[in-house]
Amino acid sequence: MAQPGKLLNEGKTKIIYEINPDRAGHVLISSKDRITAGDGAKSDEMKGKAVVSNRTASMIFKYLNEVGIYNHFVEANDDRSFIARRCHMIPLEFVTRRLATGSFLKRNLGVHEGFVFAPPKLETFFKDDANHDPQWSYEQVVCAKLQYQTKKGLVVITKDKVNLMLELTGTIFEILERAWRSQDCTLVDMKIEFGVDDETGEIILADMIDSDSWRLWPHGDRKQMKDKQVYREIAKATAEDLVKVKTNFEWIADRLDEIFAHKINARAVIFMGSASDLEYAEKIAKEVRSFGIQAVLQVFSAHKTTAYTLEQAAEFEADGVPTVFVAVAGRSNGLGPVLSGNVVSPVINCPPPSDRITEDVWSSLRLPTGLGCTTVLSPDAAALAVANIIGLSDYRVWAQVKARLYNQKVTIVRANEKIQGAASK
Repeated sequence: MAQPGKLLNEGKTKIIYEINPDRAGHVLISSKDRITAGDGAKSDEMKGKAVVSNRTASMIFKYLNEVGIYNHFVEANDDRSFIARRCHMIPLEFVTRRLATGSFLKRNLGVHEGFVFAPPKLETFFKDDANHDPQWSYEQVVCAKLQYQTKKGLVVITKDKVNLMLELTGTIFEILERAWRSQDCTLVDMKIEFGVDDETGEIILADMIDSDSWRLWPHGDRKQMKDKQVYREIAKATAEDLVKVKTNFEWIADRLDEIFAHKINARAVIFMGSASDLEYAEKIAKEVRSFGIQAVLQVFSAHKTTAYTLEQAAEFEADGVPTVFVAVAGRSNGLGPVLSGNVVSPVINCPPPSDRITEDVWSSLRLPTGLGCTTVLSPDAAALAVANIIGLSDYRVWAQVKARLYNQKVTIVRANEKIQGAASK
């Protein structure tokens, strides 16, 4: 367990320490038994809040790391603290709203409570308690050109970086929104913050995400809210009120335990027309498993062992595990169409490469009426199609697909920045 070193910063609800002596580039973030509202104008000691806040934040950051949203969280330390990457915090709150409520209604007269934003509404606020965290427009954020000196050099918050932070804000919200739907809870809105990693110069999700960070309405009912809004609406909190708020926060942490304990129960069954297709099929299986989805490989010929093939497909459909079939067959690649005509589960054709692929692939493309299998020509595309299908009913798979889409954009933007930087020298 890491021990706190030099005090780096102390806020209303947390303290940040250096970790001595062997964890350069890392800090210890320790929560307080303190709850505040109104930019600190209202404040109470709430015994036990630090433990539940640390538990909540640690679970959320760990889950986001697992599905592909890199953030500052490294590992839990004790019941009140966790170890994180050392960051230069960007003094902006990035807010995502699915439903209109709270301060949005005060700033936008005429909008009714519960108005649905699709896509989610993104807003930014400059962190300044004295001026009540004023809202900043997109143009203000871009023109501020905030700068941070890191061990990798100077990092300037350019327009491209602002756009990526905004996109990541929406991505994180939708990932957690999907997760909360599994508990019939509506994630109404949420605020997050970003920091610049002192070691790498990367902009990453940082600070805290806990029950201070969002509005959460079980069954979509505002009257059942479990978040800090309950505390905000109490004129002067009594000991009994604080117990109620803490109980709500513990309820949230317990639900998150259930949400993040979810195991993916789905599979891709990869049917090969021949054992010679095994190497190619294994590439598909590897990509499928990278989403946490089970991959099963089988050899069946739609032409030579039709009854046997359909009998095995029926067995896979009978056990109740959500299944996507992937057909890997060359030449007259009718394996997928035959499966599609006899199973209800989705079927994806992914014929192996061939110097005659333009001739062979027509068996998968020109289908008889009533068949609905699709065709792709690479293992990663087949695996992504599997994940897209399974993600419709599994929030963890959906989150991984969503994260990959974002990370692809990051890769392109960074590559462009590198090329443009080299060209300007």
